[in-house]
Amino acid sequence: MSSSFFGDLRVVLRGPRFRRLFGTRLVSQFSDGIYQAGLAGFVFFNPEQHTSAAAVAAAFAVLLLPFSAVAPFAGVLIDRWPRRQVLLLSSLAKAVLAVITAVLVARGAGPAFFVAALLVLSVNRFFLSGLSAGLPYVVRRDKLMMANAVTPTCGTAASSAGTGVGLAIGMIGGEEALGTGIVLFAAALGFAVSGAVSLTLGRRELGPNLEEEPEDVRAAVRGVVRGMLSGLRHIGERVPARDGLATMGVHRVLFGVSTLLTLLLYNNTFTGGGVAGLAGFSVSAALLATGFLVGAVATPWATARTGASTWIASLLATAAIVLLVFGLPFSPVLFPVAGFVLGFVSQAVKVTVDTLVQRHVDNAFRGRVFSVYDVLFNATFVLGAALAAVFVPPSGVSAAVVAAMVLVYAALAAAWARRARRSTETGAAAPV
Repeated sequence: MSSSFFGDLRVVLRGPRFRRLFGTRLVSQFSDGIYQAGLAGFVFFNPEQHTSAAAVAAAFAVLLLPFSAVAPFAGVLIDRWPRRQVLLLSSLAKAVLAVITAVLVARGAGPAFFVAALLVLSVNRFFLSGLSAGLPYVVRRDKLMMANAVTPTCGTAASSAGTGVGLAIGMIGGEEALGTGIVLFAAALGFAVSGAVSLTLGRRELGPNLEEEPEDVRAAVRGVVRGMLSGLRHIGERVPARDGLATMGVHRVLFGVSTLLTLLLYNNTFTGGGVAGLAGFSVSAALLATGFLVGAVATPWATARTGASTWIASLLATAAIVLLVFGLPFSPVLFPVAGFVLGFVSQAVKVTVDTLVQRHVDNAFRGRVFSVYDVLFNATFVLGAALAAVFVPPSGVSAAVVAAMVLVYAALAAAWARRARRSTETGAAAPV
């Protein structure tokens, strides 16, 4: 399967336009990883205190939920503005905001730090939505599955590498605020480089081509709210995309629960917090990222042989079994295995859903649809963290919560298995 992944990567890299977009993604997501390492160390692994479930959930809400209220407007603008310009301006804005964040941390951060960090993450959603909406312009339609498998996966690998570099910079700089400030400033330099790489693309190379669209679409983009509503209606009319997004939303709730559990376990139970907690969590995060990579490598091969519905059903069933076996013991040795499998499931489901969305929505609506996707991605994650905060103790040990996750994964798997059987009985095309 690894040979298939690298073979797919070689195929899509033959296109010079794809290579430019791909390079922009890699540099930006590497810098994202550095920035996230700085945030994690400062927000979640403060050596002066043990983090409670409510505090972790509140931090996620502060950093993600406000964007979820603004993000619907991003898709309409992405469908109206040259997407290359969206990538360029987003990168430069992130660079400036990362410098501001670094200065605030070095001086002793307060509420302004969270505002600046929120703005960086918000602008990043413009950037990622622009990448997704622009991808069909640089690869052929029959290569979209390949591109969806290799580009986010390589981006995740770049982000993980950036996180490692950020942690190394932080350890050199020390636990003091100045060390975190240096990490964030390094991220700012990377964001600036990403903007420079995006200039290798033409201004109109990633669309949108509004002059080619019907009048009702041009009218829709004149009103942000009307445009967003039309995007929601468009999703509702495309059953494969709708069902895929709904499943992704439920999975993200569960992923939010598991993330909060993992943070609490490494901060308050497996270690004493501080650098030890961050180091332990980093090992688990590295296995999670490895799962992302393996999941994306396996997905094109698997969907070509089993079909999208069967593949998603098997993934969700696997998540249920592994959480039951490796999650419930709450062992520092076994728990990272569950993290690896959840990473595998998460990325494999996402690659399949991304392709369903891109293939079943019209080009003129892609920006709005992917902004809906982004809101769903963030809001459901925070919802999962908030639900866990109600039931999870500071230790992070809660057998009831893990058991509930197992039941939800099993129910989702059963629903997709029924869908796969119906597709087989009606003779519908199974592969994505």
